[in-house]
Amino acid sequence: MLPSPAPVTLRRCVDRWAVSPPAMDAVAALFAFGLMVLDVPGLAREDNSLSGPTAALALAGGAATLLLRRRAPWVPFVVALGMMGWLHELTMIQFALYSLGRFRGRRAAALATALYTATAYAYFNLPGWPDRHGDTLSDFLSLVVPIGVLAAGVGIAAYRHDLVAALEVQHREAAVRQAVQEERIQVGRDVHDLVGRELTLLAVRAEVLSVRARGEAHQQDFEELADTARRAHRMLNETIVRRTDGAPGLDGLAALAEESERMGSPVHLDVAQEAKAVSPLRQTAVHRVVRECLTNATKHAPGLPVTVTITVDDADLRIEVRNPLATTPPAHAPVSTGTGLVSMAERVTTMGGTLEATRARGAYVVTATLPAGIR
Repeated sequence: MLPSPAPVTLRRCVDRWAVSPPAMDAVAALFAFGLMVLDVPGLAREDNSLSGPTAALALAGGAATLLLRRRAPWVPFVVALGMMGWLHELTMIQFALYSLGRFRGRRAAALATALYTATAYAYFNLPGWPDRHGDTLSDFLSLVVPIGVLAAGVGIAAYRHDLVAALEVQHREAAVRQAVQEERIQVGRDVHDLVGRELTLLAVRAEVLSVRARGEAHQQDFEELADTARRAHRMLNETIVRRTDGAPGLDGLAALAEESERMGSPVHLDVAQEAKAVSPLRQTAVHRVVRECLTNATKHAPGLPVTVTITVDDADLRIEVRNPLATTPPAHAPVSTGTGLVSMAERVTTMGGTLEATRARGAYVVTATLPAGIR
């Protein structure tokens, strides 16, 4: 029997929330509050300034700072130190130390653990604080210190696990990129063998005809045809060699801009520093999109400026290429089959992105969005 679509949809929704960082932070805050709220009766008894509801509000406020554990993990850590001295609460500090280890790494976790141990020892020497956690130094060393070390250690282990997972993703992307590159090399060689042979025959045939037409009016035409065929063959060889040397990335955008400027279309290139951290596979896609857009701008709007903007917004890599629309059509109609835009869209779509080409406010704008693949 086929399963009903409802459970599948529900499972997908659960999976989507399970990997959502804000959702995980909210779960951590609620879980910390749930553990701390068990101490509310005791807090209300030992601290005359707190009642049951006010103690719960104080704990809820402290747990809410865990929503910042990815962007600013030191905030819940400082709040946890304050709660430890005021309410003798050790649960919050465990979550804070884990968060520092998980999202800032070993050095930050080690520094935070040292600060926690020193602060806890200072609290230990204050009158009244050790009453709940033992009266001897051995009690302090056997309870307070292991709590911090264990929480930070688990966070560091999770941090390293994330690094390993990210490295595996990069390796998979590199393998895909290598497979695509090998396929391109093979296609390039096939094109070189087939088209190159025909161009060679065309050049030889044109040279023969130029010899036969020596002294006639068509001799120069045949010679020009032979030269054109030889140039086309040379360009084909250079293109195949360049394509097989490796796929270009963001570093190659400056060369594209210079080439476009030599052809009369000035280019303003704005590349965010964060974009350089994306994988080589995505950089190749960006290079392909920008190259095709500059080629189209040169064809349909020669001499007009082109603006290329590459940014990283949240988890998306965004490419925008904008050029003014030509007020008058080019003197020579460009030869275009319309496959360039289709090829760009296919490349972007296969990588989980979107591509849109629009005319707005006197400009032609191509916008492509790709998953950035960086934290």
